[in-house]
Amino acid sequence: MALFPIHSNFERDFVIQLVPVDTEDTMDQVAEKCAHHSIGRRVVAQPDKVLRVRHHEDGTLFPRDMKVEESGIRPTETLDILFMDS
Repeated sequence: MALFPIHSNFERDFVIQLVPVDTEDTMDQVAEKCAHHSIGRRVVAQPDKVLRVRHHEDGTLFPRDMKVEESGIRPTETLDILFMDS
């Protein structure tokens, strides 16, 4: 377990945030941690949608159960957090 900083580019938010996550976090947990800083502040919740994590540079959509340490992302890389149907 280690702190791992990422940049969150949350859908419909105009602010890119530096968010501390853990190397053991799943992508669902990363999305939740990023949502904490955007939903209810500058972004309206969409409870009928699922939050997904996508690599900003190449568009790779990460599996929801993939851990940060397995993803190959580097510290401070930008991740897109998206509302999706599933």
